[in-house]
Amino acid sequence: MIALSNEILVVDLDGTLLKSDMLHECFWFDFSRNWYGPFLSAIALSRGKAALKAHLSNVSKIDISTLPYDNQVITYIRNHRDNGGRTALVTASHQALAIQIAKHLQLFDEVHGSDDLHNLKGSSKAELLINLFGRNSFNYMGDADADMPVWEVSKKVITVNAAQSVCQKAERLGKPFEHLVTTTKSMRPYMKALRPHQWLKNILIFLPMLASHQFNAQTFISTLLAFVAFSIVASSVYILNDLLDLNADRAHPRKRFRPFANGAVPIAHGTGMALALLLGGTLVAAFLDWIFLLVLGAYHILTTAYSLTLKRKIVLDICVLAGLYTMRIIAGGVASGIELSVWLLAFSIFFFLSLAAIKRQSELVSISKRGVSMAIGRGYHAKDLPIISMIGLAAGYISVLVMALYVNSPNVQTLYKFPYALWGICSVLIYWLTRMVIITHRGLMHDDPVLFAMKDKVSQACFIVMFGFVAMGVLF
Repeated sequence: MIALSNEILVVDLDGTLLKSDMLHECFWFDFSRNWYGPFLSAIALSRGKAALKAHLSNVSKIDISTLPYDNQVITYIRNHRDNGGRTALVTASHQALAIQIAKHLQLFDEVHGSDDLHNLKGSSKAELLINLFGRNSFNYMGDADADMPVWEVSKKVITVNAAQSVCQKAERLGKPFEHLVTTTKSMRPYMKALRPHQWLKNILIFLPMLASHQFNAQTFISTLLAFVAFSIVASSVYILNDLLDLNADRAHPRKRFRPFANGAVPIAHGTGMALALLLGGTLVAAFLDWIFLLVLGAYHILTTAYSLTLKRKIVLDICVLAGLYTMRIIAGGVASGIELSVWLLAFSIFFFLSLAAIKRQSELVSISKRGVSMAIGRGYHAKDLPIISMIGLAAGYISVLVMALYVNSPNVQTLYKFPYALWGICSVLIYWLTRMVIITHRGLMHDDPVLFAMKDKVSQACFIVMFGFVAMGVLF
């Protein structure tokens, strides 16, 4: 693409230069800092969309440098400038945000955005550009049907990842056109956003059935429905968490590749997905006992509270994580109608408190290696690492102690022919938990110790050995 020396390229921001929408970015950033943010946004919206954009641009302090820019579009703009062309960033996003982005990218000769009274979109944008450059005197780069009034008065139509219907409609304008496709349309990012690998954690729902040795069709079907409901709702929560954590995820060496953080899935789609999944999970749960529905609702409320604020509270955050794991076991007991053992609940609380501490330990090791003093979006400092490591070890060893006491309890005699075989589980757990803490200390731990354990061959071997001890206790 060779530009004439006086050729003007006008570029849209949302969905074009940026693989996201600044209105949605600001909304979720504000929501992540203030649970009442949506209510204030609704009040601002009552005064018009321009007022909403002005409000959100004032309250949101987004890190402009980490936003998901389209590198191919940036290259296109840079080539245009290198060949003598002029450039302008003209967007419906608020002027203050547009100026920040333009200063960061250093690609534009002028910048125009919405203000407190005017929403610079569609015909309003077209009118501004006619006044600035004249009709049919500029090339316009956009992505959506809302850009059609601008293309009608432009010299050349340039689309970026536009829908086929938009491209066809633009071509019918009879102007020179160019269609840029910088991303491949795929369902894979959407599936990744659901985090189906995290559904493995919901296997805990089957634990009451397995621990009580109550194997029958009705119990299995009820537990399976509970598993499905929890998995669907959990995906809703993961999406919500990702939307609330956009700023922190983009600053993380691995989490920045998540579908919403890197712009692979639009934030608006994520919002709709989260609501649809919550509704779907609730409908599945409706086939079970109403108490299960209450447990599922409590799980969702607690997880949402965790995403909004509790994850930034030291110690309380890992206690909540341990509680959320235990709630899966409680849900399994409610769904199957099996009375839960105090031993099982006590073991669960301490065991998952240990894993939650290891998760935080991993994050602190990571920021220490990067020379960062405090984890973004968390309440911990790098110097808290020794304490968190000790919590991980102590809670893990207490869970083993609970298991040891359980082996000597009267309950075991009715479930196992040879209960002393369970002592082997205690030995393996001590080894496995200690190893997990050491691996984390060395910086080799995944962000999630549960997922790490699923892929780690040594952990897999430990699980097989522990299963062997259980089988020995039942059969011999």
